[in-house]
Amino acid sequence: MDSLTNKYRQIIKKILEEYTDFLGNDEQVTVEFVLDEKNDRYLLVETGWKNGYRIYGTLLHLDLIDGKIWIQHDGTEEGIANDLVAAGIPKRHIILGFKSPEIWKHTEFAVS
Repeated sequence: MDSLTNKYRQIIKKILEEYTDFLGNDEQVTVEFVLDEKNDRYLLVETGWKNGYRIYGTLLHLDLIDGKIWIQHDGTEEGIANDLVAAGIPKRHIILGFKSPEIWKHTEFAVS
């Protein structure tokens, strides 16, 4: 399981780094990749000011728990779960934590 967990860590980091590069930063708003390797917590956070309004929010939040990837928040258009599957992670190891547990059983992804 440890080698699988390490593989998932590397995939998550690669995908979030790609998102960070793609979204980029402008003079007013920064996209930050927040990485807590000790607790297997991975976030993309947007901070700054635009047109007089405060910009702050989590774009993506993933946790690696018991060998499964929990998507706690997904603010992307296409859904990061699709990127994880394309990178080789089985759907049964991805939990859509941002959806109600009642919905899980109606998806192709893990139920817990």
